[in-house]
Amino acid sequence: MMHKTMADITAHALAALQRAGVDGAVAQEAAESCAFLEACSYPGLRLLAEALGDGRRDLVLVRDGMGFDLEQVSCVFIGPAVAAAVAADGRAFLRNVRHGLYLVPHSLKINVAIGCPVDPAFALGGERTKNPYAEKLQLAQQNGVAVDQSVWQSLAR
Repeated sequence: MMHKTMADITAHALAALQRAGVDGAVAQEAAESCAFLEACSYPGLRLLAEALGDGRRDLVLVRDGMGFDLEQVSCVFIGPAVAAAVAADGRAFLRNVRHGLYLVPHSLKINVAIGCPVDPAFALGGERTKNPYAEKLQLAQQNGVAVDQSVWQSLAR
């Protein structure tokens, strides 16, 4: 393990995303989400490395009677779009979710509750009464974050 700041993690993730051809706001949001997840003891870097190996990164979101079928497209790439759709049209049940933890920071930004993001099917929306990650984020800002060195190095290639 090695210690990095949240800014280091964001910059490292952003560079990996840009090398992989992900650009603009999607790359920036994904990099910031990666740092958030690492700060909250979730495997943001590992999930990012997995997602960068995926062949599919885009999805046109179509709400059906149950919510959204995310078709196993990683939330690393579509998290902001999913959050925007929920913010605009209300709670949605999500199916076939890949890397759902990347929706956690977006749920806080739009102030909605989230179901179990490690389940391949869960709900996003509803009322959120507090930010359960505030203390962890504050500590990460002050003390840095322990990250897996081998995953860190794999993203530098």
